[in-house]
Amino acid sequence: MTRHLAALLAAASILTASPGSAATVKVGLILTYSGPNAEPSEPMDKAVSLYVKTHEAGLPPGTKLEIVRRDDTGANPEVAKRLAQELVTRDHVNILAGLFWSPNVLAIAPIATEAKVPMVIMNASGSALTRASPYIVRFSWTVWQNAYPLGKWALEQGWRSGYTIVSDYIPGHDSEEGFTKAFTDGGGKIVGAVRTPVTVPDYTPYLQRAMDAKPQVIFNFNPGGKAAPAFMKAWREVGFAAAGIKIVATPDLVTDDELPNIGDSALGIVSAGPYSVAGDRPANRAFLETWHKAYGASSIPNNPAVAAWDGMAAIFSVIKQTGGAFTGDAAISILSHWKSDDSPRGPIMIDPETRDIVQNIYIRKVEKVHGQLENVEFTTIPHVKDQWKELHPVK
Repeated sequence: MTRHLAALLAAASILTASPGSAATVKVGLILTYSGPNAEPSEPMDKAVSLYVKTHEAGLPPGTKLEIVRRDDTGANPEVAKRLAQELVTRDHVNILAGLFWSPNVLAIAPIATEAKVPMVIMNASGSALTRASPYIVRFSWTVWQNAYPLGKWALEQGWRSGYTIVSDYIPGHDSEEGFTKAFTDGGGKIVGAVRTPVTVPDYTPYLQRAMDAKPQVIFNFNPGGKAAPAFMKAWREVGFAAAGIKIVATPDLVTDDELPNIGDSALGIVSAGPYSVAGDRPANRAFLETWHKAYGASSIPNNPAVAAWDGMAAIFSVIKQTGGAFTGDAAISILSHWKSDDSPRGPIMIDPETRDIVQNIYIRKVEKVHGQLENVEFTTIPHVKDQWKELHPVK
């Protein structure tokens, strides 16, 4: 079976790498289209479709782009691996993209390496992922990029005792480590930590444990989607606001598209992230105008949607620079040096040494603006690299 798979991957590599093999570039889009954690992938799919619709006229003459969609059903590495094998060996995709879950990326990485097919990460945020294959490029963020600056900011508020509540998978572990590193290096103390299942119907027991520890501030990471209002419902019912205990989080707790479902209990929550719909940037205003024209004024793109938009911009750049005929190595060379000043989140670039994104991180607070809840950016930390890689260099 192993020899058979190797032969299929080798054949796929030849097909993918043949510069004149086809006028159609295929992108295998692996997202979560079903299951309890499917909701955050929907805006990502919308962003991919919208970018193609609004930019395909600019592709080289005779070149077409085909999106081949597959459903990983959630954080299911075996399912993701099987889908990637099929996309590479049967569908002969030129690029794999989407990739919401970090465990799924790790499962797919050996296939990308063997077949020399680039992987364009549009969400998965585990810091070590880009080291899993030389064919991985990330256009989203790492959790360290959000959590580490937030730990420093928490100290600046005079808080010295903290408690972490994170989802029990790779990004959750990274967020816990990043926040804790910054907070304790500056003199703070973590008085308790808990890891929750990825899907939690009721956060109350975990939050009650945190309440009993009496920290000054709680840090949270969860995968977003319906986890965010579920967490905030328990937060409100346990009574943290009345107890004067603050909460800070990665943007997943207060994603722009979930704020209407959370309601006013989100007011005042501070988070750190690379994007907010409230960002007053010309490129963001143009992006939102295009989005609302396509999907309606009430439709709100989330952070992964913006990463998917930028990832597609990079893929289009590969197609334009090569005329649609490229090897995996040629594509990864372009992708790993890609940069843009026209992202909705501000200037971004890929660090060619790590193949990870460098971007602004914004400290934001949930406020009510014209009757709508928004993550208002009030501090900008420019050109942030993944701090985990800087603290853990390749030996």
